[in-house]
Amino acid sequence: MSYHVTLPRLQCAMDVYLIQTSILFCSLICGLGAPNTADKSSPNIVIMLMDDMGWGDLGSFGQPSKETPNLDSMAAQGMLFPNFYTANPLCSPSRASLLTGRLPVRNGFYTTNAHARNAYTPQEIVGGISKDEILLPQVLKKKGYVNKIIGKWHLGHRTHHLPLEHGFDEWLGAPNCHFGPYNNSDRPNIPVYNNSQMVGRYYEEFEIDKKTGESNLTQIYLKEGLDFIFHQAKARRPFFLYWAADATHAPVYASKRFLGKSQRGRYGDAVMELDDSVGQILNSLRDLGIDKDTFVFFTSDNGAALMSGPKQSGSNGPFLCGKETTFEGGMREPAIAWWPGHIPAGTVSQQLGSVMDLFSTSLSLAGLNVPEDRAIDGLDLSPVLLNNTHVNRPIFYYRGNEMMAVRLGPYKAHYWTWSNSWEEFNQGIDFCPGQEVAGVTTHTQQEHTMQPIIFHLGRDPGEKYPISVLTKEYQDALSRITPVVVKHKNGLVPGLPQLNMCDLAVMNWAPPGCEKLGKCLKAPKSQPWKCDWPH
Repeated sequence: MSYHVTLPRLQCAMDVYLIQTSILFCSLICGLGAPNTADKSSPNIVIMLMDDMGWGDLGSFGQPSKETPNLDSMAAQGMLFPNFYTANPLCSPSRASLLTGRLPVRNGFYTTNAHARNAYTPQEIVGGISKDEILLPQVLKKKGYVNKIIGKWHLGHRTHHLPLEHGFDEWLGAPNCHFGPYNNSDRPNIPVYNNSQMVGRYYEEFEIDKKTGESNLTQIYLKEGLDFIFHQAKARRPFFLYWAADATHAPVYASKRFLGKSQRGRYGDAVMELDDSVGQILNSLRDLGIDKDTFVFFTSDNGAALMSGPKQSGSNGPFLCGKETTFEGGMREPAIAWWPGHIPAGTVSQQLGSVMDLFSTSLSLAGLNVPEDRAIDGLDLSPVLLNNTHVNRPIFYYRGNEMMAVRLGPYKAHYWTWSNSWEEFNQGIDFCPGQEVAGVTTHTQQEHTMQPIIFHLGRDPGEKYPISVLTKEYQDALSRITPVVVKHKNGLVPGLPQLNMCDLAVMNWAPPGCEKLGKCLKAPKSQPWKCDWPH
């Protein structure tokens, strides 16, 4: 596809329409509607990872506005997971875990600068994904997959950390969040890349109007996704598409056609546009005759960012708190699997799932083994997907370098509790607005390792009513959970922390390709320091 740095609204809409027309034409004339001759044991894989989208943002998960008809239809045609979790309640570590199948404390996406602190990859971070980690696209290459990421990367922005250095063949998107605009003097605007070269910056060539919320980024990402699918189907090559649109991350945005459409305000507008995009992607798979050869999974990187306020964040349904916390609202995610002819339609699985499972499951479906030289935390859920079986497994809730809680069956035991500091809370930064639970949503780090706080999440999904330590139920639950925790901790070998050091000199001053655009900026002198992670 010929790439244009700027895509006006009309041009972007026309480009999507032309791609859809081409798909339909070729499926009829070129024989693409015929069965795919590619290796049937290697299905195409599409992972759609949303940004800060909450468990309660979809109609199929109970959102009362019912504004996600395409995702609701996807759930009706596939398998819905109401007990699916991220590996960390923050963006970068969650994404690292998806692509490595490993907890952040193993793959290095954590900090040891302070106890139980969330860390990620802002512009000033020195580190990023380690060259020693094996990412999903690197393994898929063994089976001839063509791998593309569209949207947010967030595993480090320095050249050796970027996607094409870690198994991806193509990329359109940005290495960081779309924060800004900046003055390009104290801090540069975030670059947008086409493969290994920057093609502009947010708020410059890629506009986001923070006042109105208007931006065409989702349409650009949709167009790029449809085009990639079309060309891989035409070439009959297996592909992995990692579609990581970020419109639901503050500052939320939507294109003009969707602004003002939602009952939920601007955030809802962004959700509606993403829902529409999902529908168009699934339709393209059908039109190309490759829907039965394509495994699609939809989820989010962490819970809704409640601290951003109701106009800039979503819903975590009945769950406690949100992003940045290890309460259910921070780590339980919407999740839908879709694979016509393979996954039974209209299925609800009560399996405890994790974003890390997408690593192991994708490799299994592709006929590949997970790396044997390292601990892999993700499970192969293909028996669950294909036969609706159930695998007994724990879910570990990490915040930085600390295991805060663990879930086994319906029981969740908190070994540490913390929302955010009193200092932040008194400044109006609230991770649990309107949801304070005495002794649970604490504003100091509280240790409960000698007597964990235990909830039954079936009866009490909001974590409001701790089970009395005097009851047989508490003792029975603790007796089952304790050996799981002991085994996990005894076998844990933390990776080298990648998120400890910051330096203004490493920000996006002069990304590859800036020379051609005349957009290189002068970096300040290197003065590294230990990053301060307040929460």
